[in-house]
Amino acid sequence: MNWKSFFQNKRYRIEFVITIIILIPLLLSFSQFLLFVEQRAGVILNDPLLNSFNPIDLTWLIFALIYLSLIIFIITTFNKPERLLLALQSYGLMVIFRTIAMYITPFEPPATLLLLNDPFVQLFGEGDILTKDLFFSGHTGTLFLLFLLAENKTLKSIFLFATIIVGTAVLLQHVHYTIDVFVAPFISYTSYKIITNFHKKLSQEIRK
Repeated sequence: MNWKSFFQNKRYRIEFVITIIILIPLLLSFSQFLLFVEQRAGVILNDPLLNSFNPIDLTWLIFALIYLSLIIFIITTFNKPERLLLALQSYGLMVIFRTIAMYITPFEPPATLLLLNDPFVQLFGEGDILTKDLFFSGHTGTLFLLFLLAENKTLKSIFLFATIIVGTAVLLQHVHYTIDVFVAPFISYTSYKIITNFHKKLSQEIRK
């Protein structure tokens, strides 16, 4: 289905508009929530895995894989509006889960953290570097969501590889605790399944 057919379909047109109306304030609210989390006192976890090695700065590798994966996904999915809609909805739900998770788990970053400074953001000025957006790992969760959304086996392999490398890299840099990275794919999968099941039930109701 191309974009013209997509917007000619009343159901998809309404669903797309509602999704955007919800997603924009959700992301704006989430950005403010992250500032609240950053100012809140938390606890430092004793992570045996992180305690076993010194941190390594892998900032460029992490963001190169993240941005490259996002670009590949957008390019390969741009002419698939139904898939993009599913991606937006799944990501939005994952953000909601992440907001709840961070609210109930006030963590301080690992004491040996090496700051994860987004090179792209720094091109446009000195932005605040967040360190307490920990449980669960948004980088890992987002890349795993791309793996779930990809329909091509080659793309799935690329996104799964990126997920594993980035998940490992944020641990090597002591940006996240082990539990942050371990849980992320499960929450990502849950978000994806909830949205896909919702679509199936909605389609069944429309056919009745």
